[in-house]
Amino acid sequence: MTQSVVVQVGQCGNQVGCRFWDLALREHAAVNEKGIYDEALSSFFRNVDTRSGGDGPDIYKGKICSLKARALLIDMEEGVVNEILQGPLRDVFDSKQLITDVSGSGNNWAVGHKLYGYQYRENIVEKLRLTAEHCDCLQCFFIIHSMGGGTGSGLGTYVLNLLEDEFPEVYRFVTSVYPSGEDDVITSPYNSVLAMKELNEHADCVLPIENESLFDIVNKIHQMINCGKLGSTVKQNSLVTSSAGSAKIVPEKPFDAMNNIVANLLLNLTSSARFEGSLNMDLNEISMNLVPFPRLHYLVSSLTPLYTLADVNVPSRRLDQMFSDAFSRDHQLIQADPKHSLYLACALLVRGNVQVSDLRRNIERLKPSLHFVSWNQEGWKTGLCSVPPVGHSHSLLALANNTCVKPTFIGLKDRFMKLYKKKAHLHHYLHIEGMEQSCFSEAISSLSDLIEEYNELDATKGGPRTDPSRLKVAV
Repeated sequence: MTQSVVVQVGQCGNQVGCRFWDLALREHAAVNEKGIYDEALSSFFRNVDTRSGGDGPDIYKGKICSLKARALLIDMEEGVVNEILQGPLRDVFDSKQLITDVSGSGNNWAVGHKLYGYQYRENIVEKLRLTAEHCDCLQCFFIIHSMGGGTGSGLGTYVLNLLEDEFPEVYRFVTSVYPSGEDDVITSPYNSVLAMKELNEHADCVLPIENESLFDIVNKIHQMINCGKLGSTVKQNSLVTSSAGSAKIVPEKPFDAMNNIVANLLLNLTSSARFEGSLNMDLNEISMNLVPFPRLHYLVSSLTPLYTLADVNVPSRRLDQMFSDAFSRDHQLIQADPKHSLYLACALLVRGNVQVSDLRRNIERLKPSLHFVSWNQEGWKTGLCSVPPVGHSHSLLALANNTCVKPTFIGLKDRFMKLYKKKAHLHHYLHIEGMEQSCFSEAISSLSDLIEEYNELDATKGGPRTDPSRLKVAV
């Protein structure tokens, strides 16, 4: 069995990470009723003997003693990490796997990347190696961070570079939360574009998520509940925005519902690594099948259902609706409409009592309405995990390598240029040692090149399908 390590950086990264671990424990508790440490648990948790005090040896079989998350928590402010350590999940995190400072990065990518990156490099590398040593077969690093702040964008991408240097063979999945156009951090366009250059060069897969989309989804669910559209068939505790049934008993904060959506995305993404299924999908298969070109590794995600229906025996029509929803604009985790853009490839990760025949039928039903590149018309990757999320009979995560991500990048570039043309706020960055103005010009050039690659693909959309030329054999 393979293991994965989660590296959560900055305030957003740690808040989302906390929700992921909370919900993951709830999910395993629903399946693992005997309290046995099994392969499913070992994928993201160590079982540590703490009876003699401190961090004892790992226990690989038998009863659960003390579960420790395979995680590294990094933040240059203490607030969020301290809150986690005082909360119900405090025993899940190893105190040796925390790196904090007190002053923060001041919403400045250069402080996070150039200043704290160099200052904490050895400490970060040491803790990453320690985490890796506890794994039998380390398959993947998951980085969770935001793009708009200083620590998440700056130190988060610095850690990404370190992972490539220290563990070049281990896959690097990055969950990046992008700021909205009305973000309250004025320098967020600078931070995001500087971070994008690092993501372009060092990540294997990036799952971009926009705050605006999360906000819209949360509002949509609340409206449906309040106006009674969901009726009596919806179990409140099964909403993907809900924390009910988890370890948390404190009142929810404004961002908890949004963070729960991202946590559910990660739960579904890792389900095949944690549970059995008739068609399991390895995490490295996602990168292998969905990323045809190294820089075009941004995967648009959608999650459905956003709520579950009370009856477990799901009629076929309702199951089909789940597949349709996954391709609709309302369910995307960025502001995009994939059906009107070009697909390079698409993965469908289904959980619950769904048959392979249901999967194939829906792919055939949806294919005529989706535009795939001419050279990859059958670019589908599918996975079936038999264990559904808690409170659901089934769920679907769709990952699309689609040119619909381009408007997000164009909007980011436009907001960057508004500031950069006036050289506004540049002095805050340039006084940091190692930060030069060329960093900005190289970052915007990297983003422009990426947008141009998507433009070139879009230009082929709707063109005649051409079969690849065949080898001619001289007679």
